[in-house]
Amino acid sequence: MKDRCEDEISLKWPARQAAGRPKKTAAPAPPRIPRITRLMALAIKFQDMIDRGEVKDYADLARLGFVTRARVTQIMNLLNLHPDIQEQLLCARSAIPNERSLRSVVAEVEWRAQRHLWSRLGGSTPHAGNPAH
Repeated sequence: MKDRCEDEISLKWPARQAAGRPKKTAAPAPPRIPRITRLMALAIKFQDMIDRGEVKDYADLARLGFVTRARVTQIMNLLNLHPDIQEQLLCARSAIPNERSLRSVVAEVEWRAQRHLWSRLGGSTPHAGNPAH
C-alpha cells in the first residue's frame, strides 16, 4: 500500500472586466499618522508601563524596543512639553513640526517659553493669554 498525500489548491484566475463596467477600486488608505504623533503616544504608553511596574526604567524600555537608552530619553522628553502642545501633537490640529525641530521646545523648562517657541514653529497657542497654561 502506497501512502498518498493530497492537497487541494484553489486557482483563482483574474476576472475579465466586462465591457462597459467600471473597474472596481480598492478603498482609499486611511490618512497617515505623523511620526511625531506616534512618538508622543508612545511616550505616554511608556510612562504608563513604568507607572504600572511593567518595566523598571528607561533601560528596560530600550532593551524591549531594541533602541538605545538615549533614544528612549528623547522620546520620553516629549512628556515635558506643555499639555496644550502635547494635545496638538496627538490630535494633529495644526501643522506638525518634525521631532528634531521640537527638541528646542522640549529643552525649554518654562511652559510659557515653550509655547512661544512652539508658536514660532507654526503651532497654535489656544490659551496664550493665560500664564498658567
